[in-house]
Amino acid sequence: MPDDELQRINAFLAGSARLRAERTVELPGGFAVFDDRFAGSWSNNQVVVDRTDADPAALPGLVDEVMGERPFRVAAVLDGEFGMACVEPFRRAGYRHSTYLVMLHTGPVPAADGGAVEEVDLEALRRPLAASWRAVLPDADEDVVRQLVDRREACRRGAEDVRFLGARARDGAVAAWADLYLEPARGIAQIEDLMTAEAHRRRGHADAVLAAALRRAAAAGCGTRFLIAESDDWPRDWYARRGFEVIGHSHGFERT
Repeated sequence: MPDDELQRINAFLAGSARLRAERTVELPGGFAVFDDRFAGSWSNNQVVVDRTDADPAALPGLVDEVMGERPFRVAAVLDGEFGMACVEPFRRAGYRHSTYLVMLHTGPVPAADGGAVEEVDLEALRRPLAASWRAVLPDADEDVVRQLVDRREACRRGAEDVRFLGARARDGAVAAWADLYLEPARGIAQIEDLMTAEAHRRRGHADAVLAAALRRAAAAGCGTRFLIAESDDWPRDWYARRGFEVIGHSHGFERT
């Protein structure tokens, strides 16, 4: 069953990347996605390897070729085992390697909490999102920060039903937020980019957003509820305590 779920999840991730893209380029083993409106956003301009019929040794060269004059190179390899075969070729080409965990929700769906979380629009998220990106990327110029915020609109194309969820602080500001991607016809949902504004951390806001996302996914008939976490960062344990189980992994390769 975990292998079947992982295949469904990887197919969803590849399909979502295609839906968000302004244009795609087919490649051996996968495809590249591009969106010139958000040229500074790595996730909107990258190579996605969603098959295992490519030559791992050739992939770094393919990424270089298709990404052209862009000042960065990004590749996501969805199959965990195939990705391991790609590590050494990418390392030799100067890429950094990251491992990501596919975490499936296997715990109970949280009970309702009185509606503390609501759907929010991009304007409500603009200020906290920009502040978060400035903290993560202190050297980024304001145009890149703007692109990283505005790209949220492209996210709305990433699934049949996409919702931005937010929990507000007492002053009305959005304190924590996440994207929820729903494909009810396929019974699958992804929770992505769960974040809390620095001034509002350790107050339960992220817990409330995650619980609300799980409830909405279950109500939509999505029995497969998942998220992606970095393998070497603390949120993986936080998610595990909330009913998420690691069922697979993927790989990321980056070079600037």
